[in-house]
Order: sequence, then C-alpha cells, then structure tokens
Amino acid sequence: MTDTITTTNAAPAAAVLDDAHIGDIQGALGTIRLDDDAPRTGLSAKLKTLLAIVGPGLIVMVGDNDAGAFSTYGQAGQNYGTHLLWTLLLLVPVLYVNQEMVLRLGAVTGVGHARLILERFGKFWGAFSVIDLFLLNALTLVTEFIGVTLAAGYLGLPKVLAVVLAAAIIVSSAFTGSFQRFERVAVALCAGSLLLVPVYFMVHPRTSQLAHDFVVPNMPGGTGQLATVMLLIISIVGTTVAPWQLFFQQSYVIDKRITPRFMKYEKVDLWIGIAIVVAGAAAMMAFTAAAFAGTGGVGQFSDAAGVARGLAEHGGKLVGVLYAIALLDASIIGAFAVSLSTAYAIGDVFGIKHSLHRGVGGAKGFYAVYAGVVCTAAAIVLAASDHTLGLLTQGVQVLAGVLLPSASVFLLLLCNDRQVLGPWTNGPKTNAFTSAVVGVLVTLSVILTASVLFPDISSGAILDIMAGCGVIGVLAAGLAFTRRRTATVEDPIDRTGRDTWRMPPLETLAKPVMSTGRKIGMGALRTYLLIAMVLVVIKLVETALGH
Repeated sequence: MTDTITTTNAAPAAAVLDDAHIGDIQGALGTIRLDDDAPRTGLSAKLKTLLAIVGPGLIVMVGDNDAGAFSTYGQAGQNYGTHLLWTLLLLVPVLYVNQEMVLRLGAVTGVGHARLILERFGKFWGAFSVIDLFLLNALTLVTEFIGVTLAAGYLGLPKVLAVVLAAAIIVSSAFTGSFQRFERVAVALCAGSLLLVPVYFMVHPRTSQLAHDFVVPNMPGGTGQLATVMLLIISIVGTTVAPWQLFFQQSYVIDKRITPRFMKYEKVDLWIGIAIVVAGAAAMMAFTAAAFAGTGGVGQFSDAAGVARGLAEHGGKLVGVLYAIALLDASIIGAFAVSLSTAYAIGDVFGIKHSLHRGVGGAKGFYAVYAGVVCTAAAIVLAASDHTLGLLTQGVQVLAGVLLPSASVFLLLLCNDRQVLGPWTNGPKTNAFTSAVVGVLVTLSVILTASVLFPDISSGAILDIMAGCGVIGVLAAGLAFTRRRTATVEDPIDRTGRDTWRMPPLETLAKPVMSTGRKIGMGALRTYLLIAMVLVVIKLVETALGH
C-alpha cells in the first residue's frame, strides 16, 4: 500500500512527547530564541546560528572515537602500519548517510528512534530493538571504563580513584538540570580530542605514505592473513558505525529543540564531526604505525596502554602522557553519549519525561536510568578481573558487528515512511546507497559470526561467504528494480513546505501495512541475528570457562 500525505501545509499539532523539547535552542556556543524567525542573510548571522546549532553531530562523532576505537585503530596501526587507512575513507559516506537520516527523523518528528520503531512496527519489533540497544550499550559502557583504567594505569593513578572520579564527572555533568551546561562540558571534552594533533606531529609519521594508503586499498599479509585482516576491518566498521549513534543523535537533536528550519546548519555540524573523527582515527593509525615500525612490537598488539608505552619509547614521555590523557578524555565522552542514548531510549519507550532541560525532580526515571547504567558499568570494571574485562571487550566488538544490519534496516524503513517524514522522505539515490550498505553490513556480520564460531576459518571460506552474499544482494537488487519498473503508477514525493512541516501526533497516523515479502525478509534477518547472538554468547562463555 502506498502512503499518501499532504505536505504543503504545516502539521496542525506537534508529535513531540516531552514539552521540554519545545523552546529556545540553548547550545554550548549560543542561543536561538523560539520566536526568532529572522532570515540569516549575512555571514555573521549565519556563523552565530551555526555556533548555536553545533553539538549533536560533533558529540556523536567524537564520542565514536572512544576507548574501543583507540584499541581498534591502535591494533590496525601496530600490526599493519597504515595499510588499512583506506577503510576510513570508504566509511565517510556511510557515516554521513546514516547520521543524516536520523538527523532528519529527529528534527522532523520530534520523537526518538526507539519510540518510532515501537509505534510504526509494533511492540514485537520495538522490544527487540530496545533490548539489542540496551545489551550492546551496557557492554560498550564497560569498555569505556576499561579505557579509563588503562589510561589511569599508565598515568600512575589508582584504578579505584580513577573509575570513581570518571563516574562522578559523567553523572554530575548531566544532573545540572541545564541542557546548555551539559553541552558545554561535552563540547569541552570534544576539544580534548585535539590532543591527538600534537601526538601526531611529535611522532612525525611519513605523510606521503599516509596519503597514499588513505586512497589506495591494500590487504596486508596476502591471502594467508585474509581471515585476520577481515576481522580487523569488521572491527573498524563496528567501532565507526555503531547502533547507539542512531538512537543518540536523533534524541539529542530533539532535546536540543532543533527543527527542520535549521537542517542545513545541523548537516554542517555533522560534517564537522565526521571530519574530526576520521582525522583522529587516521592520526591514531599513522602515529602508532610510526612508533612501532621496525620494532619487535609489530604484530604484538595488547591494548591501548601498550600503544602509549610504544609511543613514549619512540617519541618521549610527553607523547605517551598526551596519548593517555586523550584516551581518558575519549572514554568519558564515549560514556556520556552511550549512557544518554540508553536513557533517551528508555524514556521514549516507557513514556517518561526525558530531557536534560529538566532537573532531577522533573525527570526522575530518566536520570535514574542514566546514573544506574554508569554506576553499574563502573562497578563491573572494579569487580572484574583483567581476563574477564578483556573478554567483555571482545564481546562488545563481536556483538556490535553482528547487530549492525538490524539498526540500519529500521532506519531505512522509517525514512521511507511518508506519514512520518512527509516531504523529507528518502529519495531513490539515498535508498539505493543505504540498501547497498545494509547488504555489506549483513555480509560482514555473517563473516564475523562465522569467524567467532570457527576461529580457524580459511580465507577460501570467507571468500565463499562474500560471494554468496554478493549473489543474493544482486538478485535482491534486481527484484527491487524490476518491481519499480513494472509499477503502473508513480507517486513522486512533494518537497514543498519542507522547512515548516512536522510529523503529526503519532496517534493520528494510519498504521503502515507491510508486504508479505518485507515481513519474511525482516523475520529472516531477526532470526539470523538472534541465533548469531546466542551462538556468540555461548562461545564467549566457553572461552571464559577455559574450554
């Protein structure tokens, strides 16, 4: 069934679930009044508007270069030099398209990602999406505190003191009852990521080699190491395109009160964040590669603290200290974002007040979830052994890779729901690109699951999996193209009135009707993901027990 909707007039009522999400935009670097509808014509006015809007895209991207990213990029640089830099360039359009879609959903609907899935696809799918998010976020948050302990250990700080102080900073920064104060802390932490810049120049890697490997794909080690390299590539994808990012940015855009009118500015904010995250990831690969080149440490990656020691041996004590401080900063900003995405999602699903504009008394459930997940993760890190923590880190990377396709599928379906996005609905090019991305993510997920279950998997088996998924993808694309060509009535999207169009209240929308083919496809994907998750967890438990 094709949805029809009038897009020339503004929606008569807002769908926003929390009235704290309506009002002045109070950003870290400026404020825009709700009644300020003056056109931004001069350069100064546009710059002031951009400064006020900056935040969601910057924080979600810099938060992506968290403790897990330091470990993944450090491993790539130490074990393979700069030969995998090209993966970052390929991920740029993936990052932009995914985050631009949730940006649109947030600004146009005023409703969080979890609630939209629940309302448009039913309780069954909504429950699965939130359970997936909660499980993965809990484990990711543990890895952030592992990063805190690694940085603190290198800097000579007591483990218990470092974890307790980090948890206190993360919790207290959100408990001020002021969105603007929280964002100022978050933006200051984002600025802390720039410590990687002096580390890069103090280690002085070969810029010409870096530039070459950034644009020329290379699979180091040849076919003999294909399985190992593929797993690392999947880890890079998993740490760069994470499900929590979708839930976080959509809800944060809503909480910041950004509307479609400021969409262009928010896209600039997103590009700023992407530029910083890619530059930071490339810098980490490059200076780690330079620090370990020609040493016995090549191929012997242990953890981020080991990278700090290698940097200190190569460039001096200050280099190691700056890197460790950057790791500590990244772990805290990552914990900020992951904790907030969890609290926002729970608030969406259960209909509780969920805004940083509210004090603790006005959103007790929201702040209880936020503080609860932070304190629980901190307690786990303090209580667990180093071996168990290492296993948890592995589990996060594996589960993130397995669950990557699910979030992208829901995102694509929501962005094609005309009742939800009206004139902001996806066009054919965005759909084609995103569908291809989903296909690649499914392939990587299958490879990762197979590699965990069968550690000695051969290069030939991996190539067979890729070929099989490729054939299925081509057949699916051909079927979709044929159906589009044979459609008797074309229903173009009316893009007029976009800047003022908002999604009507959820209860006024007609329930979407899903085709049989779509139900079968989604059911098959969910069944695979559920089986893969169970098998991966069993494998991790067996490893923990020493089998």
